[in-house]
Amino acid sequence: MRFARLFVMMISLFSCRGEGPVAELMTEKGVIVFKMYPATAPGTVKNFIKLSKKGFYDGLTFHRVVKDVIVQGGDPSGNGSGGPGYTLPAEISSSLIHVPGTVAMARLDDSVNPDKRSSGSQFYICLSSAPRLDGNYTIFGEVTEGLDIAGQISPGDKIIRVRLK
Repeated sequence: MRFARLFVMMISLFSCRGEGPVAELMTEKGVIVFKMYPATAPGTVKNFIKLSKKGFYDGLTFHRVVKDVIVQGGDPSGNGSGGPGYTLPAEISSSLIHVPGTVAMARLDDSVNPDKRSSGSQFYICLSSAPRLDGNYTIFGEVTEGLDIAGQISPGDKIIRVRLK
């Protein structure tokens, strides 16, 4: 089983490692860089780029932090209940799994969101593997630099700005 999981992880990483847009999250703790996956989550990537270009994320906080597990931000209300006023269709890929550095969209629970629609703006970064999330969330990128910075984030720390490359 362990070998099969490792095999799936390697396939998923190599299948998405083409050139894609890159985002630099300037935070109060340092810079987190992640590459986006337009081939597997085109609508989500397009939306993240659109919001970033508008400055939507600038000054927002990381409102949810589970030490050594995830950091989550992108909520203008700062408490996990807000967004840009819309949700996104799920773009869940069975070839992608939640490993350290995974960047994915948050969403409401299945009980109120059976279609697994993604938040319009809230995203999270995995600090450790989270197999219980696999197949349930839109993964749209991977941290390439600064995962250690993400691990230092505390609730309320700000995203100073997002720069796209």
